[in-house]
Amino acid sequence: MQGTAGPVLVVIAAIIAVWYLAAVLLNAPFQRDTYKRGGVEDAPLAQLVADTLSQERPVLPAPHQVAVELWDTTANKAVTSKRSLVYHGSITLSSTLLGFVLGTVLGIGLAILVVHSRVLDKSLMPWVISSQTIPILAIAPMIIVVLNAIGISGLLPKAMISTYLSFFPVTVGMVKGLRSPEAIQMDLMKTYSASSAQALWKLRLPSAMPYLFASMKVGVAASLVGAIVGELPTGAVAGLGARLLSGSYYGQTVQIWSALIAAAVLAAALVALIGMAERLVLKRMGMRP
Repeated sequence: MQGTAGPVLVVIAAIIAVWYLAAVLLNAPFQRDTYKRGGVEDAPLAQLVADTLSQERPVLPAPHQVAVELWDTTANKAVTSKRSLVYHGSITLSSTLLGFVLGTVLGIGLAILVVHSRVLDKSLMPWVISSQTIPILAIAPMIIVVLNAIGISGLLPKAMISTYLSFFPVTVGMVKGLRSPEAIQMDLMKTYSASSAQALWKLRLPSAMPYLFASMKVGVAASLVGAIVGELPTGAVAGLGARLLSGSYYGQTVQIWSALIAAAVLAAALVALIGMAERLVLKRMGMRP
């Protein structure tokens, strides 16, 4: 851990430095125009830089502005407050987790069917792959409208969009994992007169565990994206997507960036939790020291 901390900190410092530089360059034209309208000429460079980094509605907010907004909307607001990022994050998290669970179950089920049926392998997999070529921004409103037409609203429509994005990596990863046992191992199962179900339970599924967890890490991040996208066409008033919408409507770029950072932190936390589960499960199975 100590050996990797240095490079990580260097990369973070470089990103912050580039961020500050970009904020100054992008916000400077508006600040110069403000000086011109206010009759200020030949403002010192230090004043220009300071003013570009403290604008109320900057084109690109500075890192410290985003940090202050994050602190204000997490630590200084009650969890139940409509201005709390914790509140909005919990709304998005609920649909993310529901969609992820549904997508994982669907992906595992499809993978098992594909591996055990040559017909489904040839007919179903192309449709699974082609389904991901449809832009999610195009299909999300369709899913929400159809489900609302049959009386389904609230959490489930957003979860269905998360399911749509998360089932694909799980399906592909599990198909690869279930096919990972070598031919000699499958022949040994046949020698023991093992049924297909026994071969699945005793050999294929254990061999597929590393592939499953790797695909779940991708799937949970995609599920979070789906939940946020699902909040956009509904005009939701709660959730990280709603924060992005309201920030866009009122030109609150600091609010937009704070919601984006919160979503990134939430995604990283979910991936880290799956990584912890992976280490525990694989260690219990004797597949990791």
